[in-house]
Amino acid sequence: MYLLPHKIMERLTEVQQELYEWLIEYIRINQHSPSIRQMMQGMNLKSPAPIQSRLEHLRNKGYIEWIEGKARTIRILRPTKQGVPILGTIAAGGLIEPFTDAVEHLDLANLSLPPQSYALRVAGDSMIEDLIADGDVVFLRPVAEPNHLKNGTIVAARVEGHGTTLKRFYLQEDMVTLKPANSKYQPIEVPAMQVQVQGSLVGVWRNYN
Repeated sequence: MYLLPHKIMERLTEVQQELYEWLIEYIRINQHSPSIRQMMQGMNLKSPAPIQSRLEHLRNKGYIEWIEGKARTIRILRPTKQGVPILGTIAAGGLIEPFTDAVEHLDLANLSLPPQSYALRVAGDSMIEDLIADGDVVFLRPVAEPNHLKNGTIVAARVEGHGTTLKRFYLQEDMVTLKPANSKYQPIEVPAMQVQVQGSLVGVWRNYN
């Protein structure tokens, strides 16, 4: 498990993050930095201007550096986190504040997970009958089309004005029911427009140490 450094770095935009991750992978495989033309090809761009702009932002935000006037000298400054990002805590009980940045990383190099998977640490026992206990780590993948989710799918769902919770998802017409797997807790019933499904469950990890 890896903890993020105490220094908070300025967040990247989506296109900056895309180039940054591409640079990390290219340098890891080739052991040297790419040319502008290769970056253009990697990002499917026909002009060098967007690449140069993104590189400047990455440097100004402290993610990369290079030697002025010398080609192929880009160096990654921010340590690459291995494993799955744990984005915070998910309530298995009531509702808690929505998660934001990664707070730690779980190194599970041998575990096959869908692309863009992330993890949340469970707080509470409302999903105990589905064998998800307090302190477990749940792995989720983003949900592009919540309306196509199968009823009964376990999801991380954000309820507008309240927070995020881990429950079984049921959609009927324009209402969503988020059902716990513990008879001590009541289902949450809200209009569908107030619910944002942030991920569907793909796995559970428990540390017995």
